[in-house]
Amino acid sequence: MSQGSRLPVAVVGAGGWGRNHVRNFAALQGAELRYVCDRSEPARARAAELAPSARLVSEPDAMLRDESLAAVIIATDAPSHYIVAKRALEAGKDVFVEKPLALSVGHARELVALAGARGRILMVGHLLLYHPAVTALKAMIDGDELGELLYIYSQRLNLGVVRQDENAWWSLAPHDLSVANYLLGSEPEAVAASGGIFLQPGRGIEDVVFATVHYPGGRIANVHVSWLDPHKTRRLTVVGSKKMAIFDDTSPDKKLTIYDKGAEPPNALTYDQGVRLRTGDIRIPALRMNEPLRRECEAFLEAVRSRRSPLADGASGLSVVRTLEAGSRSLAEGGHRVSIEAGSPS
Repeated sequence: MSQGSRLPVAVVGAGGWGRNHVRNFAALQGAELRYVCDRSEPARARAAELAPSARLVSEPDAMLRDESLAAVIIATDAPSHYIVAKRALEAGKDVFVEKPLALSVGHARELVALAGARGRILMVGHLLLYHPAVTALKAMIDGDELGELLYIYSQRLNLGVVRQDENAWWSLAPHDLSVANYLLGSEPEAVAASGGIFLQPGRGIEDVVFATVHYPGGRIANVHVSWLDPHKTRRLTVVGSKKMAIFDDTSPDKKLTIYDKGAEPPNALTYDQGVRLRTGDIRIPALRMNEPLRRECEAFLEAVRSRRSPLADGASGLSVVRTLEAGSRSLAEGGHRVSIEAGSPS
């Protein structure tokens, strides 16, 4: 396929968030949205308005047999991610699958191995890795502007949407876990999570979860997620040895704020001085804002064309699923710290 040609792609799942994928891939010059697949007739009807030239199908079988189809974007509900992604990879397609990659480490590992064996691109919908504020924050961290990263905490809260097939941990935390891994530049070692079940006790679905994720070198990330909260909050705080930063995705004009604040511990001073606090300027960097989903879709097309692994690749998705699964075990065990790699109390 030539560099300038349009990549034939398909979107599976056109309801909810999937409509945004239909909208983006229908508009991208580098893509030909050839198929939209959804079992819901109303969802297909809405997709037809966004992508009038796409073929609308209720099942993926025929489109997966289309040898000219290059890639499949999967935006179905989470329990179906594994089986749809597996079928697409087995059909020889490059695959973008919304988060989480799968609902078990075993299934996620299988998809990563399958993509590797077939020489296929596998990308996961870790949307915030393509947010301009996160891109800028990562550049500051890599440039040592914040100094050594000490800890991160995030809050992803709202009143709704209440899920019936996954808890708030699996629904909301993948965003913050993927960003924490990216900014800290490593995979976590252990997690301790506690939560509350209030709205659907019969289903055993946690509506709110507080989790502490442990990284090498004593660094930690605290993740608070809830769909039972009076405030819509999408905030990430990063504390470094030199400076601190806040990424507030709900702010219309202050997405990223840098605080020239810090503290010098006693071992850097004399005993009688104690800890010395430092407060400096507050800076709001000018960001060139682009829709993160558009950037994410463009990154997938670029990965398919170049055959280079994207930032949010299958390994990234597998790492997040490892943490989610260990967090689920911690929830079931009353908040015990659980090793992420071994899946046993640490």
